[in-house]
Amino acid sequence: MKYYSTNGKAPIADLQKAVVKGLAEDRGLYMPEEIYKLPKAFIDDMPNMKFQDIAYNVAQNFFGDDVDGDALQDIVYDTLQFDCPVVKVTDNIYSLELFHGPTLAFKDVGARFMARLLRYFLKKGGSATNETVNVLVATSGDTGSAVANGFLGVDGIHVYVLYPKGKVSPIQECQFTTLGKNITAIEVDGVFDDCQALVKSAFMDEELNKHMKLTSANSINVARFLPQAFYYFNAYARMKALGKADELVMCVPSGNFGNICSALFGHQMGLPIKRFIAANNANDVFFKYLQTGKYDPKASVQTLANAMDVGDPSNFARIINLYSDNGLLSEEETHQRITNLISGATYSDEQIKETMRKCYSETGYVLDPHGACGFRALQENLKPGEIGVFCETAHPAKFKEKVDEILGIDIDIPARLRAFMEGQKQSVEMSKNFADFKAYLMNQKQ
Repeated sequence: MKYYSTNGKAPIADLQKAVVKGLAEDRGLYMPEEIYKLPKAFIDDMPNMKFQDIAYNVAQNFFGDDVDGDALQDIVYDTLQFDCPVVKVTDNIYSLELFHGPTLAFKDVGARFMARLLRYFLKKGGSATNETVNVLVATSGDTGSAVANGFLGVDGIHVYVLYPKGKVSPIQECQFTTLGKNITAIEVDGVFDDCQALVKSAFMDEELNKHMKLTSANSINVARFLPQAFYYFNAYARMKALGKADELVMCVPSGNFGNICSALFGHQMGLPIKRFIAANNANDVFFKYLQTGKYDPKASVQTLANAMDVGDPSNFARIINLYSDNGLLSEEETHQRITNLISGATYSDEQIKETMRKCYSETGYVLDPHGACGFRALQENLKPGEIGVFCETAHPAKFKEKVDEILGIDIDIPARLRAFMEGQKQSVEMSKNFADFKAYLMNQKQ
């Protein structure tokens, strides 16, 4: 499989380059030249298959031309050592619980898969044991913990997690600031978009790239976001087994849009989801695009659903590219194709709180603030006869202070989260000025 840049001005890359480089030379995001359809027989048989087997077949469709079959199977099965069940919340709404991985967040799959795929390519390419690959990742909450723990202790790789000071939950923060070893936490005096800008600027700096080998583990990297499609195939399979997949609507709480982007790739591969809803918090840039056809990025605002506090989602470029046939269609035609398949919703903090309280009172199900956006979007937008599945993207205990206060409960903290909280914080304070970040990285030994 070959990969091209969404900006159309970079050389075509193979998968290894797309994974190791992360971002194309023209600052564009890599896209596969083709998206292969999966056989109908496979789609029909998925309800009889385990999550790992479904994922392996999907991975072969994505990566099978570039990764040895046995190695790919090992990567997939090592990544998916847990399940992601669908749980009934109301008669027509189900939760897809994506928080059963090591850090109790949906990004565990992409991060763990990427760590193993990157290591595969480093070994395949004969990378010297003393050559360090430096992974830069910006996080608004869950990405940092998933990537840090996915790459923890992996030889030849050092991870720098950039996060906005005071804008992630205490439990999220301790999941990547207490690890040490090959993980360095960078506490940026700014918002998530500033962290993301620092990462992108680093990739484009020639002097810095001569000094150190850089890649990204944000969803800008194809190896991070594509494996998240596994979730949606598994969700369809589980709903099909319940006899509830004929009018299936998937609702994805969305920040940087990597997760819903992977779902859309799955749809292009033949996954029979009827339509999608992108649920936003107050950061409503994509919602406004759906209404107007105009994309107007802006500075992010801080909300209860902090992992979605993104004002300029990177993967918007992939969505536009996907539905414009790589720029062949007009803006109006592209917008029409997108709105035919995807609708949007946006919620304030007060609406999120109200939804969490009402859901808990009526069903006993504890939503986290992100899942609350997805649940409410389905409540308000499902049509007669449709069944909705929303992504519950992280365990509510990761937002314990907020959840306890809103619901008036004392939610139990799982043992694996408590273990992180016992560690000592280690972080490097950083301004949002790229010159400062560059100077810091230039001083790191390679």
